Amino acid sequence: MTRRDPINRAQRDLDRPARERYATRRLAFESGGATCRGVLHLPASTDDPPLVVLAPDVGAERTAGLPAVAERLAAAGYAAFTFDYRGFGASDGDDRRIAPARQRADLAAAADRARRVDAVGPETVLWGAGLGAAHALRLAGERADVDAAMAITPILDGRAFLRRNRGTKQFLRAVAAGVRDRVGGWAGAGVEVPIVGDPEANAVVTGPGAKRAYLDLVDRESDWRNATPARSLLSLARFRDDALDGVRVPALLLAGTGDAQAPASEAERAADALPNATLVRMPADHWSPYAADFEPAIGHQVAFLRDALDG
Repeated sequence: MTRRDPINRAQRDLDRPARERYATRRLAFESGGATCRGVLHLPASTDDPPLVVLAPDVGAERTAGLPAVAERLAAAGYAAFTFDYRGFGASDGDDRRIAPARQRADLAAAADRARRVDAVGPETVLWGAGLGAAHALRLAGERADVDAAMAITPILDGRAFLRRNRGTKQFLRAVAAGVRDRVGGWAGAGVEVPIVGDPEANAVVTGPGAKRAYLDLVDRESDWRNATPARSLLSLARFRDDALDGVRVPALLLAGTGDAQAPASEAERAADALPNATLVRMPADHWSPYAADFEPAIGHQVAFLRDALDG
């Protein structure tokens, strides 16, 4: 049995479904020679439910808001698997390195593991938050066993993401820190930067209000530390998910009109490139779909799943 609410400051007032409406099961799987771990939520009264695999946002653990989403999906009749990337949370390692290709491989391995559970049905949906949304969309275009994809406030261009809330000088400062870490790492003298910081900080996530909103989603009992190797900045600066033309399955893109991290225009451009996209614009910022705007956001997600899988 997993711990119940409140688990963080942002979600303490959420309406959580009764514990009898779902069961939980801990799962482990291998990815890149490491063991990753997560929790599968199974609906109590649905046989062979479709599977939704949830990928965390940039620098986040699975406990940062995603269990509440998984609970509501399970209560609606879907199996939901939340997991930690390598180096985060309950998974092996503690480097907290943001590495898009590595984390996309973790999502693929998570889906493979959860699909082997006898209680799960044959349909698979990949769900991602922020940077995880890019991984969900990319894999949905590469794999024939994915039936739908869900991208919540998607971050699809790492360079644009890093430049968005910092000027050119601060962006170059971030790149320089990444280079120092990569060079220093060879000599055992790596450099760390905060995952989230104030607007003037040399952090991965910056911008007005970003630090408070991000930290409010951190699980109150988590060992998460607000630091990542500075080379994470280089990985993000090189990341751009512009290979979406292979995504033929139904895809939800949920965009916040007040999102300073991943503007709605970015989701709109992606939706235009997808042949079977549903674009939802809602008055939200990057993190409020897990907090103040949770109810409308989860309502759109459940409605999409019903149309995509049951309609």
